[in-house]
Amino acid sequence: VAYDPLRAFVFCGSGGGVYILNVSNPSNPVKVGKIRTRGLVLGLFYHQLTRRLYIAAGAGGIEIWDIFQATNPVKLGYYFTPGYALGVYVSGSYAYVADGLAGLIIINVSNPSNPSQVGYYNETLGFSLDVYVSGNYAYVADNFTGLRIVNISNPSNPYEVGYYDSWARDVYVSGNYAYVADEDAGLRIINVSNPSSPNEVGNYITPSYAVGVHVSGNYAYVAVLDDGLRVINVSNPSNPYEEGYYDTPGRAHGVYVSGNYAYIADFNAGLRVVNVSNSSNPYEEGYYDTPGRTYGVYVSGNYAYVADENIGLRIINISNPINPYEVGSYNTPGCAYGVYVSGNYAYVADYDAGLRIIDVSNPINPYEVGSYNTPGRAYGVYVSGNYAYVADWDAGLRIIDVSDPSSPYQVGFYNTPAYTFGVYVSGSYAYVADDYAGLRIINISNPSNPYQVGCYNTPGYARGVYVSGNYAYVADWDAGLRIIDVSNPSNPSQVGYYDTPDYAFGVYVSGNYAYVAVHDKFLDRSSLRIINISNPSNPSQVGYYSTPGWAYGVYVSGNYAYVADDRTGLQIYKFLLVDKEENAYSSMENVKL
Repeated sequence: VAYDPLRAFVFCGSGGGVYILNVSNPSNPVKVGKIRTRGLVLGLFYHQLTRRLYIAAGAGGIEIWDIFQATNPVKLGYYFTPGYALGVYVSGSYAYVADGLAGLIIINVSNPSNPSQVGYYNETLGFSLDVYVSGNYAYVADNFTGLRIVNISNPSNPYEVGYYDSWARDVYVSGNYAYVADEDAGLRIINVSNPSSPNEVGNYITPSYAVGVHVSGNYAYVAVLDDGLRVINVSNPSNPYEEGYYDTPGRAHGVYVSGNYAYIADFNAGLRVVNVSNSSNPYEEGYYDTPGRTYGVYVSGNYAYVADENIGLRIINISNPINPYEVGSYNTPGCAYGVYVSGNYAYVADYDAGLRIIDVSNPINPYEVGSYNTPGRAYGVYVSGNYAYVADWDAGLRIIDVSDPSSPYQVGFYNTPAYTFGVYVSGSYAYVADDYAGLRIINISNPSNPYQVGCYNTPGYARGVYVSGNYAYVADWDAGLRIIDVSNPSNPSQVGYYDTPDYAFGVYVSGNYAYVAVHDKFLDRSSLRIINISNPSNPSQVGYYSTPGWAYGVYVSGNYAYVADDRTGLQIYKFLLVDKEENAYSSMENVKL
């Protein structure tokens, strides 16, 4: 989160972009503009004089935006850093980037349309998370090696002059002190008057992980992961003490303080505006609830129906793919993971709230008409005729009669041996992606008595399945895309595979191509892979696009691929089928970090 005090604008990093909010009335923040970024927004710096916003965008490096008109921000330039941009600070003509494993990267931004790297430092750095510049020094919060103090008087030749060992997540420098958010060690106050010999003078142990810090006057405002905002009196740095706190509803990740207000980036609870005029009794005055985390997507006509975990069903108008916008939503009681649309109804796999049936005949005003609480946790759903087939995770395949949407009921079930993630129905068979038990083929000709006729134990963990012709295409987690011949359902056999670079989670087949959603949470990267399957025994990649979030699901319609990209919402890609990264459009109406 960053702030423009002159115009009362808050910049809220949210998944694959930034919301620009007018907070002149703190009790009612209003969105006035938005930015779509190339990567996941992880750090922000706002330069008041030039009205430029510098964005640390993970794999997308840094981006530079002109915010002269907040309703119409303009991208001025970008630079792909060699690592993973997590934090950024601008001083003079230079942007200092905390670039993960690549350390500290120094970029000349005097010409924002053509930024260029002039120097770097990574000799003693492990994993750089944030950076603060004061005078001739850059203070780098390094999660592996602590607070590192780097002399930047010559930007082309930076060198370390001192360090303090800690688990630094964030750093703020004021006067002679560096205030470090140090995870489970809380707030640490380091005297840096002699940069070559920094020493701790005081600390305050926060109730959980300290991950963000902002200093204003005599107070350090600390974002504490599971315990919200803590207000620490640091008038005597050797004896800091908590004066007040406000436990936000989400998980506090970042904080910015201006005047009487603290602006908190609160993960799945959006932006929270906390009045801190009375430091001993802070209270929430307003909030802006950015959307949730996208897991599933289904396209019908001019609308994309998105399963958005904590938010439920979101309906996005995609008649103009370059400018999608939300027209309606329905907040389901559980966690929406899967969605299927048939006729006037959207069927939502709502995890521990089972199957929810939403009337979407008027997309502006969707409403629930019926539900069935499955015994397990509904993860995926497929509708065929009068039946909804629910992948119920720990309760196998559930078959629900939905001939009367207002009164659905279970007619049959089959308990698969593992955890059911996905289901696809073709003819008399349901094809189930069953985690470590691979592909399960269930005869559903009699829905009240389904039974297994065949299986293929894939080498990975089956997460998604799509059937086309005689083949089942399985997104097999760490084993990539598996192509299974199911012409004889009682004896399925693998005919080919493509080992995707990351974990395959979702798959959609259109024509001669399989579109595979893959991601790796540990390396924090994701992509849409386009695989030529015209010869199923020898599939080959023809194109890809690195998505900013974690790709879970994909749906293809016409010339566009619609990706459920978790933290960055709905992403829309126009594919050219060439062996390079594809052109892309992305939706900012459904994004969240």
